[in-house]
Amino acid sequence: MNNLLVIVFIGFGATAVMDLWSIARKSLFGIPLPNYGMVGRWIAHMPHGQFRHNSIAKSCQVTGEHIIGWTAHYLIGTIFAALLIIIWGESWVHNPTITPALLVGIATVLAPFLIMQPGMGAGIAASKTHNPASARLHSLITHTVFGFGLYVSGWVVKLFYSI
Repeated sequence: MNNLLVIVFIGFGATAVMDLWSIARKSLFGIPLPNYGMVGRWIAHMPHGQFRHNSIAKSCQVTGEHIIGWTAHYLIGTIFAALLIIIWGESWVHNPTITPALLVGIATVLAPFLIMQPGMGAGIAASKTHNPASARLHSLITHTVFGFGLYVSGWVVKLFYSI
């Protein structure tokens, strides 16, 4: 199986697991689903030189922001899957273990804490939100679930390798 295809499958799979968690979280705890349209809006403003917003929700809407945001969401998940395989090697794909997957998943929480949230006006690690501690905890849990998704997706790929 092609390495790029493996990385895309693991990245998409892990991101889908994270999205399923968001749906479950909404049903179980009433927590709203993430709005990837806001991520798309943030990204769409970048070519115009605007990388930071006081409030992304108050920034001008952009045509296609939802498509941009969802595409970025899955592309970023794929990049993080590539990071896992770069660090632990192709041998991880042949024998997925949970520790590397969880370590990468948990480490990925640094991206929203240090890049996305400050850029969208929420401050470093959601410090400017209504309840920063809750936002941080939910981000950490969600990225841990992403790490679990990397592991599960790695096992699915391994099953295809065995065929």
